Amino acid sequence: MNFTDLGLSEPILKTLSVNKYTTPTPIQAQAIPVVLEGRDLVGLAQTGTGKTAAFALPILHRLSQDIPEGKHKLRALILAPTRELATQINDAIWTYSKSLGLRSCFVIGGVPIRKQKRQLEEGVDILVATPGRLEDLISQKACSLKNIETVVLDEADQMLDIGFMPAIRRLLSQMPKQRQTLLFSATMPKEISSLANDYLTDPFQASVAQVSATADRIEQTVIHMENGAKPTAIFKLVQQHPGKRVIVFCRTKRGSDKVAKKLGSEGIGADAIHGNKSQGQRQRALDAFKKGDKPVLIATDIAARGIDIREVEVVVNYDLPNVPEAYVHRIGRTARAGASGFAVAFCSPEEQKLLRAIEKVIKMQIPAKMADGSAAPNMDRPAPRKVNKNSRGRSGAVTAQGAGVPGGNPNKKPWHKRRTSKLDANGNIVAIDQNEGAPKGKRPRRRKPSGPKSAAS
Repeated sequence: MNFTDLGLSEPILKTLSVNKYTTPTPIQAQAIPVVLEGRDLVGLAQTGTGKTAAFALPILHRLSQDIPEGKHKLRALILAPTRELATQINDAIWTYSKSLGLRSCFVIGGVPIRKQKRQLEEGVDILVATPGRLEDLISQKACSLKNIETVVLDEADQMLDIGFMPAIRRLLSQMPKQRQTLLFSATMPKEISSLANDYLTDPFQASVAQVSATADRIEQTVIHMENGAKPTAIFKLVQQHPGKRVIVFCRTKRGSDKVAKKLGSEGIGADAIHGNKSQGQRQRALDAFKKGDKPVLIATDIAARGIDIREVEVVVNYDLPNVPEAYVHRIGRTARAGASGFAVAFCSPEEQKLLRAIEKVIKMQIPAKMADGSAAPNMDRPAPRKVNKNSRGRSGAVTAQGAGVPGGNPNKKPWHKRRTSKLDANGNIVAIDQNEGAPKGKRPRRRKPSGPKSAAS
């Protein structure tokens, strides 16, 4: 099948041909005819499957068939969870619509709002937006959704993770009920399914590779190490792949900055992108990464959404993700467009449960080794210790020595819990000592028994 078989207009086909796009991806082949018909759609597709063109091309086709005279009105809205993804979508729309006479723009946080308001006042047909900035513009009466004909919710599961679902519902409630709604998501948790049921009408289901599938062309490995060994390990790993573009995923913003600083101190060009960086800083970091000026990009999961760089050869999971499906998204940044890639995960003892959860999702055991290159032992559980099952330490835990005292008798209670008595010849208690057996330096002087000494003493 070719794009010429999907019913797209001649100007769009010409643009695709100029850009050497001839064969649609599976999600494009399924979605484009359905969107051209005006039906609602739920698309289950991961990043890198070509879903931007799957919704952008038919939307452009439909809008270009009926361009109203006078000022352009906002008729199509595309919502994205991150600035990077919104920027990428806008770039694609600009490329596809050069000869169609349509106007588009994108509005995101982290940049001055005044220019965005001016663009909207001049009139646009298509708007790409992050939910937060769009609500700001609506509250300032710079944007209206009353003429929306088609709305796209891209990366819906990520918008759920970020906490955008309440905003999405507020925005949808401001649009005409008679509209086309397209929802794309890599996974379909209960909240996304509920959203689809509430706002989509008899949607067509388009599904490609499941989130649990990892590309066959990606060589995966996991390296077991202590958490403190990771800074040195990432430096050595980057050194082993000179000249290659490497994306490093960290769990936190602070961790991303620390890795970037570590690599920079070793003379390796690296930048970090995350939510605390301004849009200008993030864009400059991405540009330097694309050009190869700084071959290492350190990112958090959210900031990495929308990064579509085909030349990424190595992906490093510096920290394992808390959500196992995120591992698939991460390593999917490499091995694009038929290329091969390498994905390595650093796994500390504290992250063993996360690793097992990932392997359960991807339905495979990731080849493992230790930081020194040796084969990894079975990491499912710690090696057993030889202990006396009846012995307990001071905290109540079983100890190898018993009684919590080095060299002590495992059958005795801890010294601070012992209670001993001394009896006279007639069997009467003459002394009580609660400290017998205490470690040296902790024994108070023993109390002398009261009463007259016995003849035996």
